Amino acid sequence: MKIESSYFFEHIPLRLELTEEEKNDILEAFPAPDLPSGQSSFVIDEQTAGDRVNERLLVNDYQERLTRTGKPYLVISFSNNAGMISAKMWDNQGAIKKVTPLLEKHAVFDVSGVVDEYNNVKSLTVNTLKQVEQEINPFSLLPYTDENFEHLILELITYLNQLDEPYSTLTKKTLQALWTDFSIAPAAKGFHHNYLGGLLKHTVGLMRIARYVLTEEKGHIEALITLIQLVEKSYKQELYLAYKNNELTNYRTSTWSETIDHLYKMTKGAMTLSDEKPNYNTLITAILFHDFGKILEYDHAGLSLKAFDLLFPTAKKESLESRNQGGISMDPLGVMIGHIPYGVMLLSKGLEKFTIEMEIESIHEISHAILCHHGLPEWGSAVKEPQTLEGYLIHIVDYLDSRYENVK
Repeated sequence: MKIESSYFFEHIPLRLELTEEEKNDILEAFPAPDLPSGQSSFVIDEQTAGDRVNERLLVNDYQERLTRTGKPYLVISFSNNAGMISAKMWDNQGAIKKVTPLLEKHAVFDVSGVVDEYNNVKSLTVNTLKQVEQEINPFSLLPYTDENFEHLILELITYLNQLDEPYSTLTKKTLQALWTDFSIAPAAKGFHHNYLGGLLKHTVGLMRIARYVLTEEKGHIEALITLIQLVEKSYKQELYLAYKNNELTNYRTSTWSETIDHLYKMTKGAMTLSDEKPNYNTLITAILFHDFGKILEYDHAGLSLKAFDLLFPTAKKESLESRNQGGISMDPLGVMIGHIPYGVMLLSKGLEKFTIEMEIESIHEISHAILCHHGLPEWGSAVKEPQTLEGYLIHIVDYLDSRYENVK
């Protein structure tokens, strides 16, 4: 089979050619998630005020509030694979007292209600909620990537197969141990790739950009300058469009606002190390692990405890087993550590569990790239500034891919 496309403003060519046997071997070891088929999603914006609704929905969050007259009501955030749905529920005949204990214990409900509209915004007034006990497919209740999962998987594993040893074995064995969670995980809650499959797509996106930078005939610095020039062109187009639409006052929230100077600053840092040749194995391995820790930092329906079991095999985890998993949320334990340190912990555990022998300098170079991929301490970087060329490169490609997602 052949996969041919392009990435990053259609500048980076993508070509993948596999035999049928190679394809099947990869998908057997790293299967694609089971997506719902023949199922139409409820989209509230397609409904009319007054329409009656009977849908199975996932609860993301809920709060009890008071009306101006002091009567309680619930504000509920639901989701399905079409997106978020805002709702409210009045305290008719003591409904809130009956429903709140169910919302504390369950995440999936069969919801009956009526569509409302206020200031052109549609929401749902809930009449009844009935908890769903059976196991559900998270893809039926949470948004997920519209990319072809099999193509993303084939691309990712092909890149890992091309690594030298022991990098190839380390990455594939660690990934396989946590594959189900990695393949469905989001890469964020709100900013970018904030849907199931987002982590897989984002990881592949970084590798696409990194491989372009590493293989550009003119050199990696020239490749970075070319990518920044594409960003500048997009930035100018956004700025002009904002001007034409009288939206300049809101332009600070645009995709590329205030990014150009930062990209040049980090590229200048990479230039100070331009006598060095980027290490392909270090960078691609670090990219796999850079956001791997998000399977511990976030929680959502369908996520298992395998990563906690892998890192902390002797820990008592009864409290985790009773979690009420709903929409994409921050894990209360995961945020104590964060995905960046978790990435290094997973790297270390992979080396230990699979008895991978690697030069200690190489382990530190990969770990350093993971720790500094946010670039600046105020953005969450675990080190003051990158000390290696791969440290600069992983931050730049991560920065580019996360913002390019919003352009797309």
